[in-house]
Amino acid sequence: MFETLPLLAADPILGLSAAYQKDTNPLKVDLGVGVYKNDAGVTPIMAAVAAAEKQRLNSETTKAYTAPAGYPGANSAVTQLIYGTSHSAVNDKRVRTIQTPGGCGALRAAAEFIQRAKPGATIWVSTPTWANHIPLLNSAGLQLREYPYYNYQTHQIDFDAMMAALAQVPAGDLVLLHACCHNPSGADLTQAQWQAVAQLAQTQGFVPFIDMAYQGFGEGLEEDAYAIRLLAETLPEVVVAASFSKNFGLYRERAGTLSLVFANETQADAGISQLLSVTRSIYSMPPAHGSAIVDIILHNPELTQQWQEELDQMRRRIQGLREQLVKTLNTLQSERDFSFIAQERGMFSFLGLNVDQVQQLKNEFSIYMTDSSRISVAGLSVDKMDYVGRAISAVLHSH
Repeated sequence: MFETLPLLAADPILGLSAAYQKDTNPLKVDLGVGVYKNDAGVTPIMAAVAAAEKQRLNSETTKAYTAPAGYPGANSAVTQLIYGTSHSAVNDKRVRTIQTPGGCGALRAAAEFIQRAKPGATIWVSTPTWANHIPLLNSAGLQLREYPYYNYQTHQIDFDAMMAALAQVPAGDLVLLHACCHNPSGADLTQAQWQAVAQLAQTQGFVPFIDMAYQGFGEGLEEDAYAIRLLAETLPEVVVAASFSKNFGLYRERAGTLSLVFANETQADAGISQLLSVTRSIYSMPPAHGSAIVDIILHNPELTQQWQEELDQMRRRIQGLREQLVKTLNTLQSERDFSFIAQERGMFSFLGLNVDQVQQLKNEFSIYMTDSSRISVAGLSVDKMDYVGRAISAVLHSH
């Protein structure tokens, strides 16, 4: 049976990381993998997380399974983190939240749930979107269509084209939207644009499917949840997949959440019963450790404050790197204006280089990024900024 399986090419991002690891150039720079790194190139354990882990180590008395939905305390705290302290949808008992194995687990569980509710449903995804959105959703049997989002020439959202496409979305389809820190472009909708999307969703009857992998990395924890809170206030149904890999630094712990907004409490009760049936058939029970850490932090005022301060520092560092990269590139060359990078948010930006230029950066300078020239800004450091800027300038001059 297994002899029928062909060899697949390596995942582009993981393959890039493997090539970087083998590179012996001491000046090498990894701008491909989308994980937060400090100036030493390390993805650190947040101090609040380390403190919470010590508490858990001292208090944990069993390794029995968690409940199918995860820790109730974590779910209530996360619901408040997403929707705020007094959201009408929560007060009306229209929201149901469960823990999942990371943001990917939330996306896949949502896809399977949607497939059960409406077999063969269509989800519209932005061009571009995070590459793993496609297999996570499509493998569940859902149909995918695209809507324009990012203009590579202007380095801006093509909002008019986006709205024109979404105006053709029929009722009952879903539209995948990034709550903040759009991956891979870094270009985010304004609050006014979100209001226009919410109004269009009302008119068309499509269901927003929100991926929020970077809450706190854009403008702040409250600001980054604006779209979700607006849509949940405005519409009867919203799907929210969230990850704690980035804002809690819990990458390997696979901590995420899936939160669904229903039209009313009766539908919410029926929906959660179906959702837990779906997750039972995929992974049965969610992993405990990561969500337990989130639970401890969000229920301890001192740890909550410490975590928020650390997260603010991470966000400010990334924004500082963006501004420094713009200054460096615009000082070293005059062929292009890279000011757009400082206007974007989150981990990612497109440099606007072609494949040959990207390959030259890798082969001649050991600077690694995807062929689309998407960079992870957090992979930069103050010490290597000049080297990266001069390499990019050299590539621009040679083509």
